[in-house]
Amino acid sequence: MSKRILFIVSNAKFIGPNNRKTGVFLDEVAHPYVEFEDAGYQIDFASLTGEVPHLDNMEAKDEASNARFLKEAGWEKMQHNSKLSEVDVSIYNAIFVPGGLAPMVDMPENELLKKVIADTYERKAIVGAVCHGPVSLLNVKLSDGTFLLKDKNITSFTNEEENNYARADVPFALESALTEQGAKFHAAAPWSDHSIADDNLVTGQNPASARGTAQKMIALLEA
Repeated sequence: MSKRILFIVSNAKFIGPNNRKTGVFLDEVAHPYVEFEDAGYQIDFASLTGEVPHLDNMEAKDEASNARFLKEAGWEKMQHNSKLSEVDVSIYNAIFVPGGLAPMVDMPENELLKKVIADTYERKAIVGAVCHGPVSLLNVKLSDGTFLLKDKNITSFTNEEENNYARADVPFALESALTEQGAKFHAAAPWSDHSIADDNLVTGQNPASARGTAQKMIALLEA
């Protein structure tokens, strides 16, 4: 029976005081989708509201994996996603949260999302996130009352990267927030391919890290 992966995506379309247009960053959903599909996994999509998400970075729509995602079943599935509250997440071997600025809007505090991540992690399924996607890990508490992030080796979009990208638009610095909840944060050179697996938690730093994040998840799923 093939492994099952649930992508959990943001529904936010604007961010910040200037209403900057945003969404799910195309490369960060398309590159992992292609990796999981090529591994033979069943892939489904959920979002917090069940509405159609927005895609950011459509300038890169002709890149091979992005084009495949858009023209084949990926984007169709993402548009027809399920509302997270109506999904039995326990049937999935892994969950994955792609970035873009959008998750910074609707994922820092969502109580259902926090429960889903804690439950998934504690049953030893794989939890993956890339770029701004690790904002979903903030405020996740395990059954013993500790933060999921405490003493975990992780990465995400870094403060240095944010300062040259969207610092005026995001509500807080993600690297700093993750560190404040006890994470052991590892930053590589800006915009370089960098991902980390710590037990069944896998995180990637930026768009260039999306494929590697999925590959690390696959390695764990196949171990």
